[in-house]
Amino acid sequence: MARRSSLLSALPQDVAAAVCAHCVRQDYARGETIFLQGDQASTLFIVIEGWVKLYRISQSGEEAVVGVFTGGQSFGEVVVLRQGNYPVAAEAATDCRLMQVKGSVLFDLMREYPEVVGSIMASMYGHFHALVAQIEQLKARTGAQRVAEFLLGLCPVEEGACTVHLPYDKILIAGRLGMKPESLSRAFARLSAAGVSVVHENAAISDVERLRTYASQDRAEAWIRAQ
Repeated sequence: MARRSSLLSALPQDVAAAVCAHCVRQDYARGETIFLQGDQASTLFIVIEGWVKLYRISQSGEEAVVGVFTGGQSFGEVVVLRQGNYPVAAEAATDCRLMQVKGSVLFDLMREYPEVVGSIMASMYGHFHALVAQIEQLKARTGAQRVAEFLLGLCPVEEGACTVHLPYDKILIAGRLGMKPESLSRAFARLSAAGVSVVHENAAISDVERLRTYASQDRAEAWIRAQ
């Protein structure tokens, strides 16, 4: 999985193998802290299995979910290169397995293999693009539309009916989508009009294309249709 990650997949096979040879595999149990906000940023991470939550604690003590990462995704590139402190905390949202590259090793690899620099830049651009998309979601989509897009991202098919398993608890889903848990429950209820039925940790989608249309339509129209 590490070689198929967004960070390493574009590298020549021999370079990817050299990077992997310097990686350390580490397993974390659900709820286990990976690093804390303010810790020295010494390590880059690649998720092999499971889900990892990145979050910040505000001055008032509230938790704000910054991102949720899963297999093939990486995090920590920018701050490790800056040799600063982690601006967020990381926690295992589920049991997970990570590959870790120490910052000192990363700098050695970058000097020896210039291709690694380009790969890291591409990964950083991917994070930026995802952040822009997240901001667009918050500004231009209703809560129900954000949930619809989240479910579409889990769908194994492009059309027809399917059932998806919610990969982590609903409190984290709400945080990831910039919602309160009670707002998430209302959004799930509103999506019944778009053919979605949520029972416990599973969401049955009657028509993927219908849900996609709902997620992309005008915000006001989506709100009216959900009433």
